[in-house]
Order: sequence, then structure tokens, then C-alpha cells
Amino acid sequence: MIYDTKKIFKYNSQTIDMNVYEYIQGKRKSGPLHFVLIDPDKQEPEKAAELAARAKEYGSDAIMIGGSNPMHLMFLDRTIENIKKRCDLPVILFPSSHSALSKRADALFFMSLLNSRSTQYLIGEQMRGSVLVKQYGLEPLSMAYLIVESGTITSAAWSGDVKPIPREKPSFAAAYALAAKYFGMRFVYLEAGSGAEKTVPNKMVGMVKKAVGDTMVIVGGGIRDAKTAKEKVAAGADIIVTGKIAEDDTEKLKRIIQVIKNKD
Repeated sequence: MIYDTKKIFKYNSQTIDMNVYEYIQGKRKSGPLHFVLIDPDKQEPEKAAELAARAKEYGSDAIMIGGSNPMHLMFLDRTIENIKKRCDLPVILFPSSHSALSKRADALFFMSLLNSRSTQYLIGEQMRGSVLVKQYGLEPLSMAYLIVESGTITSAAWSGDVKPIPREKPSFAAAYALAAKYFGMRFVYLEAGSGAEKTVPNKMVGMVKKAVGDTMVIVGGGIRDAKTAKEKVAAGADIIVTGKIAEDDTEKLKRIIQVIKNKD
């Protein structure tokens, strides 16, 4: 059943009522999507809003908000408020815990870190956050979150007490993803992690997409150039997420979005 919270978004140059999942589904029919991930701890809220506005100008489809450092919670609400003044793209929370929720957002990835060793990240944080999600009227976008071995210990892997999926075992990722599909999850996120030395292998992306079919596959972590983004899309990614590169080099961000949108 589609969650019935409606928001007003621009789609095909028209302003219409739809929920975030409907928005993403509609946009995907025209091609792969790009989401920019903004960490409130990495810049002032006004700078985050400027980054979001620039991402929209370049063709990004949604703004994700989240971070691993607990300090980002101090700036979460103000960051979202400032972004919404400058940008009308959907703002989707990417929470590291139940504390990282804000009623100012449009939706959140209600995710389970399936390859965590801890029940805290499998169901514990979700149980605690569910009451707030309902109270705030946030749209939950159910997602399986999978962290892939990337050549270094990333913040997401360390804080989530993860047993990373080996790069040479794409069938493990496909099996996790298929289980997520059978659980009814609408998204599978293959994550290498911020600052990853290596991205999610193309073979793994392809095997996961083949396994889950119309379930949307998100790929992020270590995607620092247009060539890499293009490879992930060709392998089967529905949505590409970039974070650090958006903060460091906006021209590279522009090129990445252009190639995802097949405009280059």
C-alpha cells in the first residue's frame, strides 16, 4: 500500500501533489536518478542550502540528509529549514539512529542495516524511531542497507558494527537483496561508505539488480567521477548517491549528474 502523505513537488515542469515514493517512481521512468547526500556537520546550514540549490540546478532529483557523527544532530533542523528556503526537491532523511529525525523533512529512508552484527541497527533503532515517524507525519521509504567491503573501515561500517559483504562475493549481496524484496522493502542501498577507497563492484550491482527486478537499487560511496557513475548506471543502478564530492568539487558533481542523466 502506498503511504498516503502527500507533498507538493515539481515534476515534468508541473507542480502536483504526490508522495515521495510516487515522485521517485515517476522520475525513474525517464531514466536513472541522482541524489545528493548532505551531512549537516560538514558545513553551515546556509552553505548546505547553497549546495542543495546547486545540485538541483545541475539536475539532481532529491536531497538526502544524514551523517555518522552525532554532532550533525545539532544542525539537522536548521539545515533542513535553510535547504527548503532555497530548493523544492524532496528532502529525505538518511538517519544513523532514531535521534536523527526531523519533522521538517518530507520522508526518510526507514532502513535496516541487514549485515550488521547488532540488533540495534537491524530493528532496535527502527522500533524507537517508528513512533516519531508517525507523530511527525514522515513518509517512510522502506530500504535494505548493505555495506560492502571498500578497502578501508568507513564511518558507516564502524558505527554500524558491520560484517562487510566481501567484494568477491556478489552472490551474498544478491541474496541479502532478494530477502529484502521478499520482506517488502522498496529500495536496496549498496554502500561502500564515505571516503571509500573502492566503489561497489559493477558485477555486484548487476547481480543485485537482476535478483530484485523492479525493486530500486541505490549505489553510493566512493563515486568521485563521471566515469564511475556511468559504470554503476550501466551495471543496473537506479539511483546514484554522491556526498563528499558535492562538498569538495561542484564541477565534478555537475559532470556526474550529466552523465547519469545521459546529457553528456
